Amino acid sequence: MANSVKVAVTGASGNIGYALLFRIAAGDVFGKDTPVEINLIDIEPSLQAAKGTAMELSDAAFPLVRSLNVTTDLEEGFKDVDAAFLVGSRPRTKGMERADLLEANGAIFTDQGKALNKVASRDVKVLVVGNPANTNALIAANNAPDLDPSQFTAMLRLDHNRALSQLAKKTGKHSTDFSRVVVWGNHSASQFPDLTFAESDGQPVEVDQDWYTEEFIPRVAKRGAEIIEVRGSSSAASAAAAAVDHMHDWFHGTEDWRTAGVVSDGSYGVDAGLVAGMPTVARDGKWEIVQGLELNDFQRERIAASVAELREEKEAVKDLLG
Repeated sequence: MANSVKVAVTGASGNIGYALLFRIAAGDVFGKDTPVEINLIDIEPSLQAAKGTAMELSDAAFPLVRSLNVTTDLEEGFKDVDAAFLVGSRPRTKGMERADLLEANGAIFTDQGKALNKVASRDVKVLVVGNPANTNALIAANNAPDLDPSQFTAMLRLDHNRALSQLAKKTGKHSTDFSRVVVWGNHSASQFPDLTFAESDGQPVEVDQDWYTEEFIPRVAKRGAEIIEVRGSSSAASAAAAAVDHMHDWFHGTEDWRTAGVVSDGSYGVDAGLVAGMPTVARDGKWEIVQGLELNDFQRERIAASVAELREEKEAVKDLLG
């Protein structure tokens, strides 16, 4: 067997954390021959529930699980971890503006960034799942000056997977039949699911333009709200599956495009330093932004709108960015 991977999951008692932990334990993230040491991190009011999840993980007798630890202490939970899923965040409640949500979560991700900076593996890979994910990742990265900003990512993979699903439904194909799909920008309603470069069997994907602009783009962007309306609660299992996909590809690599929320290098009109959904491939344990794409006016306009929102969010938390 390979050397064990040490992994931390915050918000371990929540629905996403619950679904995610069993996938990690089963080997779906790091490999079926890679043992895992799992730290479950949560706040004090949720600690008992997290302990219950750890009991279930133990009872499942997963052959790859080498240790389970439940804690409220960030430094204990992040000590020497190779991968961290930052799932826990304060949800938006009735009457709360987006700026209020940013402020409430800012302190959480400031502390997590500092703890990761102090005790995590120097090669740690961090995925921020808790919303607003892009700006939470920006806050965490800016509070970890001894780590490379590229080690912090935001989860746009759920939006990427939703785009593939909707495209498959429309064309009668399978989601795995498509490549070169990307979701630009923020994990919010301003995001831009882009099929301009999409291919199937090496050929460009052609769809009705009205469907693309009037149905596909808004449906992918607002799918989370649609699920809340139908299900009565937010996406959990699909979010966990997307987190699995993101971290799996980060560790194992992929040549086809994947959407990852990465720190921008200034490409495609996205301000350098912002965390934004971009077309990426994973090589040698790093996300690389696909370069050299020619954008049309429609693409530039949609990307600019989402970048503008990310700028506003950055301005709202500027006091937390050091």
